[in-house]
Parts: sequence; C-alpha cells; structure tokens
Amino acid sequence: MTGAVPIAVVGAGMIGRRHAEAIFAAPGVSLAAIADPAPGAREVAEGLGVPCYPGLDHLLAARVADAVILATPNQMHVEGALACIAAGLPVLVEKPLASDLDGARRIVAAGEAAGVPVATGHHRRHNPLIARAKALLDEGRLGQVATVQGTTWFLKPDDYFDTEWRRRKGAGPVYLNLIHDVDLLQHFCGPVTQVQAMESNALRGNEVEETSVILLRFASGVIGTVNVCDAAAAPWSWELTARENPVYPATGEACYLIGGTRGSLSLPSLALWTHEGKNSWWSPIAATRFPFDFADPLVLQAAQFGRVVRDGEAPVVTARDGLAALAVIEAVKQAAASGALVNVEVEA
Repeated sequence: MTGAVPIAVVGAGMIGRRHAEAIFAAPGVSLAAIADPAPGAREVAEGLGVPCYPGLDHLLAARVADAVILATPNQMHVEGALACIAAGLPVLVEKPLASDLDGARRIVAAGEAAGVPVATGHHRRHNPLIARAKALLDEGRLGQVATVQGTTWFLKPDDYFDTEWRRRKGAGPVYLNLIHDVDLLQHFCGPVTQVQAMESNALRGNEVEETSVILLRFASGVIGTVNVCDAAAAPWSWELTARENPVYPATGEACYLIGGTRGSLSLPSLALWTHEGKNSWWSPIAATRFPFDFADPLVLQAAQFGRVVRDGEAPVVTARDGLAALAVIEAVKQAAASGALVNVEVEA
C-alpha cells in the first residue's frame, strides 16, 4: 500500500471530532468519512469535506475506508469492533476497549483469530514525554523501581452532572478517567496483579463515586497508590499538567511520581531527582530535567495507526493492552465494593 491511508471515524461527538481533526493534521493518513446517525453529524462531515453515513454498517458497505476509528459510546465498542474485524478493517477503539471484560476479551480473540490489527485509544502513550520517561526507566536511570504514586484530582462542575448517565454507576472517574492512568502505570512498571480500594460518594450523593483511593501491587513487586477525585479544585491531574489539550488550564505541577533506588522521576515535568555523591538521604539531592517534544499525541496516534495499516507496524497500544487496563479497573470496583484484596484477571 502506498499513499495516504483513508481512515473513517465512527462517532461525531467531542472525541470523534478530535480524532477527525487529528487525521487531517497527521502525515500518511486521510479522513475518508464520518459515520453517526445523530442529526448534527452531517454538519460535522460537511465542515470537514467528507461524506457522512448514518451508521457503521452503511460505512462498511460503502468501502470508502481502509481502517476505522471507533469513537462511539462505550456500550457500542464490542459490536462495532467485531463488525470492523469481520470486514477485515484494522480498527482503533477509543478507550475503554469495552464496557466489560467479557466484551474486551471477545474483541481481542476476534482480532487475533482474524489477523486484523486492533488498537486501543490510550493516546497518552503516544506523547513524546511518555516515550522519554519509558526510555529513562529502561536505561536504568532510576535503578530498581520501588514505588509509584498517581494523583488524578480535578473538579467537574455541577452542570456536568445535568446529564443523567453521568450520575449513574459506571460513569465515575474510575471508569472514565483512571483507566488512562492505569494504562500508563502498567506501561512503566509492568502488570498489576492485585488491588485494594475504597471509594466515596459523600459529597454529591450520586450513585457513582467521586473519590477512590487505590493500592496497586505489580508483578515486579512494586507497590503503588493512586488517588482519583473529580470533586477537588486542584492542579494535580494529567489533563492540567501535561498540556496535551488546550481546553484545560496548564499548571506546572506533577501528577505521577516513580521512585527507584538510584533516583525518582516526576511527571509530566520529566525531572529526575538523584543524590549527589553518596546515594543517601544525607547527600544533596537535585533534579535533572529532560527536554521533550510537545507534539499532539492524538496526531501521533493517527499517524502511527496509518503505519499499522500501510506498513504492518504493531499498534503502540494493542487490544490486549486495553484489556489489561480494563481488568485493573474492574478489580478496583470489585475491591471497593467488597473491601477485599482482589486479584486482577486478564486472560482472554
């Protein structure tokens, strides 16, 4: 295959529009079409200069795309992904891969059986600063990782919850936001094997949690904590620190800390803290800050997906990666409900 890879976007909501704009900005790909039955979808497609189809089935029948990005509601991911796989089209499924583990396992199994590439839209992995941080870890600059800490605090305004589904189970920050953090922590430290968790809805009183505090045990022996809250006016979240999306006010704070025997890394600042001279808490400690590119990870993701289709590259974030992140989230919810230590079950 040569030339730009035509990619269709299914779903014309906020994230679907961002994917479409990313395709326009990315090298090696082109926007083939939009598919969405919503009344406003045709206007979106016309604004982008591409055809609009009323649904995925109509899009597949038209054969105008060589690949698909699914930006539909979570509950539609399994059906949509399986339809793309059956049609032989590589598909990038926006996170979470599915709304439950059984559905995610079905996507993984179908893609692998058919030999059709399936990617998961954990776009943060495409951020150049994440690649630089992973390289520092792989080079041993931190020594042996001992512990990790993640903070995901932000304030969703009251009118955010005027939409009913956002007040119901399955719509809280654990499912909607924490899954990105879990994917990155597993990327850095390997698979999570056990979790414990507590959650609270004491502030708003909705069905869904607003705060969850989680203990993570990794297969490597690393132990970590993650604290997620969507009711705190705070600067410590990826959205407000990484400067990926201009709609969020940028701060200079940290949201992830990774501690090792030779040094500790703060993200997204990419500050590596090490002791000068003897490796001891009595020795002076200072930070080395590493430069990185601020390229838009959604644009980089679209370009890489094009290479998956055209050149046979493996997706940066596979369907199995998406399944692994979802398995941790499911375990977190089980642990919070039961108060017990829960094993993470991933296998498809």
